[in-house]
Amino acid sequence: MSDLEASVQFSETGLELPIRERADDPLVPFFELAGTWLALYPRELLAEDTTNSPDGSGFEGGTLAHNVESKTSVDAALDEAVASGAEPVKPARDTDWGGYAGYFSDPDDHL
Repeated sequence: MSDLEASVQFSETGLELPIRERADDPLVPFFELAGTWLALYPRELLAEDTTNSPDGSGFEGGTLAHNVESKTSVDAALDEAVASGAEPVKPARDTDWGGYAGYFSDPDDHL
């Protein structure tokens, strides 16, 4: 993660995820979701933990999905994310599997 604070700000205000108090571990912010946790783990620490290089490039094999009830809601969610600092990646469109989806990346390029 190249800019942890930008990603925290985006997740907390742009995506409106509830953040846990960071005093316990200021290096790894946690967001409490329904039935699970999202952690924004700094790339360097994760690379060290997994014994991999922190210089990853390209698609890293993970995304965070947000499902909503209609095409209008998808468009609104994408617009809101971009207004909050996300970069548009793929405009929303009908999918081969019958859905309607688009992509954006957060300030640290996570899809």
